[in-house]
Amino acid sequence: MNWDAFPNFTADEFKCSHCSVNAMKPEFMAKLQALRTAYGKPMRITSGYRCPQHPIEAKKIKAGAHASGCACDIAVNGQDAYKLLKLAFAAGFTGIGVNQKTSGRFIHLDTLEEAPRPNVWSY
Repeated sequence: MNWDAFPNFTADEFKCSHCSVNAMKPEFMAKLQALRTAYGKPMRITSGYRCPQHPIEAKKIKAGAHASGCACDIAVNGQDAYKLLKLAFAAGFTGIGVNQKTSGRFIHLDTLEEAPRPNVWSY
């Protein structure tokens, strides 16, 4: 993948923390870059690609959105979270998870199409 097409992100940000593989899909990254441009602020990625053997994915019956290369988690809270959510809805992300409790606040974004999508949930 040509990471130069995504000037606000690096390949290292999206590597699996279990195996260091990065299998992000260019279409997802293009949508995320457009969101970042509209947002106008840095976005700290806390989780990008996760291989099927990643401890979080391995607990699931079927590997989730992160293992598809079409998802990430972004550290954000307060008014910034509200702004990012509004922009993510407008940009057409189909999976939006919100964790705004305690110190590990983040928003999950994905572009999966299979049911149940579109979908919004909280952690």
